[in-house]
Amino acid sequence: MNIVVPINFVPDLVEEFSIADSGKDLDREWVSLMLNEFDDHAIEQAILLKERTDAEVTVMAPDVEGVDDALATASARGADRLIKLEDDFEAGASKHALARAYAAAIPALQPDLVLTGVQAHDDLDGTVGPLLAEYLGMPYVGYISGVEIGDGAALVRKEYPGGLIAEMEVMLPAVLGIQAADQPPRYVAFSKIRQAMQSAEITELEAEIPEDAGAAAVVRMYLPETGERAEMIEGDEEEVASRLVELFEQAGIL
Repeated sequence: MNIVVPINFVPDLVEEFSIADSGKDLDREWVSLMLNEFDDHAIEQAILLKERTDAEVTVMAPDVEGVDDALATASARGADRLIKLEDDFEAGASKHALARAYAAAIPALQPDLVLTGVQAHDDLDGTVGPLLAEYLGMPYVGYISGVEIGDGAALVRKEYPGGLIAEMEVMLPAVLGIQAADQPPRYVAFSKIRQAMQSAEITELEAEIPEDAGAAAVVRMYLPETGERAEMIEGDEEEVASRLVELFEQAGIL
């Protein structure tokens, strides 16, 4: 079985952001990127399936800051093959474009299962998983919290609001959006990651960032504008109630 995990990098929310001169994007020169949390769970779920079924796991990533470290870490955790898509992804790419870039590279691997993170905090125009499934012509199920492989199918656990869990059988090949792996992403000692950096082979594939057809167009990006300050109502209960009624009448609520 071949499992492919296309991973995504997102701005580190710990950093302070600044807006580019265009006013339509973050200043990418100063943005620190990190592996998307849900994609980290997708890698862990793939490694767990490998340990249970002797599957081969391929981790694929765009060429951005920190990609080599992330791929080496995936290798130290048990990934068999590492692929880096070469293009100017650091300049920014919509999720539509990223999904198309992955869709152009993944079919050659003949995957039985594609695992993606279910979402990312910079999703403006959709998430990679369902977009990728559409481009690959595969079924998609998201918000997955557990996967088991059967004969030509995957038994998945999907989370619903209110603590409800559904078990579904999905025919393979398929794309799954992982919310949480069967267990938290494993800790890997830095010494093992460093060893992987020296020994792991990263295959570089030339990729051309596709057009953003279907993506949302950012018209303006700006800091929140200060509006009128809140009015603090003082007085006893009757005075406060009377002022509230007055304000509601002015707003047309009463």
